[in-house]
Amino acid sequence: MTLVAGVDSSTQSVKVVIRDAATGALVREGRASHPDGTEVDPNFWWEALQKAIDQAGGLDDVAAISIGGQQHGMVALDASGNVIRPALLWNDTRSAKAAEDINSEIPDIAALTGSSLVASFTASKVRWLADNEESNAQRLAAVCLPHDWLSWKLSGSANIQDIFTDRSDASGTGYFNPVTSQYLPEVFEKIIRSKQSVYLPRIIASREFAATTPSGVKIGAGAGDNAGAGFGAQAQDGDVIVSLGTSGTAFAISKTPTHDSSGIIAGFASVSGDYLPLVCTLNAARILDAATQILGVSHEELGELAMKAPAGAHGLSLLPYFEGERTPNRPDATGLLSGITLANSNREDIARAYIEGMLCGLADAVDALEQAGVEIKRVFLVGGAAKNPAVAHIASALFGREVLVPPPGEYVANGAARQAAWALSGEAEPPKWNLGEVTSVKATPTPEVLFAYRKIRDFTGNLKTES
Repeated sequence: MTLVAGVDSSTQSVKVVIRDAATGALVREGRASHPDGTEVDPNFWWEALQKAIDQAGGLDDVAAISIGGQQHGMVALDASGNVIRPALLWNDTRSAKAAEDINSEIPDIAALTGSSLVASFTASKVRWLADNEESNAQRLAAVCLPHDWLSWKLSGSANIQDIFTDRSDASGTGYFNPVTSQYLPEVFEKIIRSKQSVYLPRIIASREFAATTPSGVKIGAGAGDNAGAGFGAQAQDGDVIVSLGTSGTAFAISKTPTHDSSGIIAGFASVSGDYLPLVCTLNAARILDAATQILGVSHEELGELAMKAPAGAHGLSLLPYFEGERTPNRPDATGLLSGITLANSNREDIARAYIEGMLCGLADAVDALEQAGVEIKRVFLVGGAAKNPAVAHIASALFGREVLVPPPGEYVANGAARQAAWALSGEAEPPKWNLGEVTSVKATPTPEVLFAYRKIRDFTGNLKTES
């Protein structure tokens, strides 16, 4: 049996799965936590990865490994490969003004990169560094993403010119063209406001290896987390994946690229060589975490409470902008619980409102993809929050369509493992693995819930905040 390892280095933790390269059967796994915060010393990720690999039984019998990681984060390195400052993560919104400035200065940024910039993008964080930390910016010799940095650390190299990435993660930087699969040096120069030489990781094809560990394990190109999840779920053209992790995302596998100047849809690249139009909300699973804390219940009990309440929670609606929001672009926004009455001030309606509020933003995301011309044949629901049966039922009602729920699993890590197996195989097409039984959920549509949510969303969007 040939074994491959896949890694998901996410915001909150790192997961490692070791699988049979031929069948995808899970052999063993491990995980470790990451520290909280929107800026983190990358060395914490490295320590956590080693713990997770040890918990998974090590790599002595593993032929290849690939890493999927949280997108956008800026890891800034000097010429010796030292980390200059803590990495700014995708959910750090201090770079919101920088994103606005870049969009204004480069009006065709969406045509060039597939996306208008928001605070999340690496480009926005590079501009923030240039504007706010001049001494650090002057030391900058390389910029890489979380998964790039971890792959490089695995290789044991100290040379920054050995850092590599893949087109799926590079497509979220804001200075890469996913159609040509090339960086845009003229865009990067404008972003950093300097002609200084900064190394950007070389692009490796998804079915190639870029390095080996000191012990000889082959290291694959890796991927951004959403692209990895789509690859792990074996999504095809016309499939939409709704992923409920720390952030919420709705993305499709598409043969054609998108260029949305509104900033709603990001025009990313997929692992398979296609495109990955994606809509992201900042607030997903943590909304349910907050609900369990407020109500003093487990996640399973939260779902049970929600299913005892009717759709619409007797008029109680949640705008879930607990950590600001990316779609719509409101980095300084806060959440709002609207329509509170004595009648709906109960555990069941509160539970229902929190789940509906979290999912309404994703329903908007699916609609945005469809309105942009993305063909939607099937909708899959994955991620930690998807394990709750109430979430799938309510999602189907809000989306107004059937929702397919694959078996619970680490789909980003699985996608990375499948990528490593693909590179090992030398075949033109990736291996087909048995994912297990997919559950179909189809509920009565509840457009009135979406109407109430959108009314609050649009009203708060028109409010003026004094500075």
